[in-house]
Amino acid sequence: MTAATTTFTAPRRLVLGAVALASIAGAIALIGPVALALWLVPDVALLAGMSKEFAADGRLAPRAVPLYNALHSLPGPLLLGAVAVILASPFAAALALVWLSHIATDRAVGYGLRTKDGYQRG
Repeated sequence: MTAATTTFTAPRRLVLGAVALASIAGAIALIGPVALALWLVPDVALLAGMSKEFAADGRLAPRAVPLYNALHSLPGPLLLGAVAVILASPFAAALALVWLSHIATDRAVGYGLRTKDGYQRG
């Protein structure tokens, strides 16, 4: 199997890009430019999964797939956003928006979740 990207139509990619930009703008409005630094946090799973195979064919080490998929799925930021609303926490809301922006950006450029053997789901 080779590396693949998630196939979305151009209009869907545009919507995802708009969601990503709006989300990061909201996070910056809430907590300032630190939001931009936090934007990369979901990709810590990539560091945990680096291997020779990852560098060669875009495959993530299977041991890192559960963490990667958990950090790149919508339930996490949606749940955090709900908690932020319940607790009236601007910081938690900003974190949820940063996380949502990261996921939406990944989808807009064609990256999705991984199969259990580490390849992009296509």
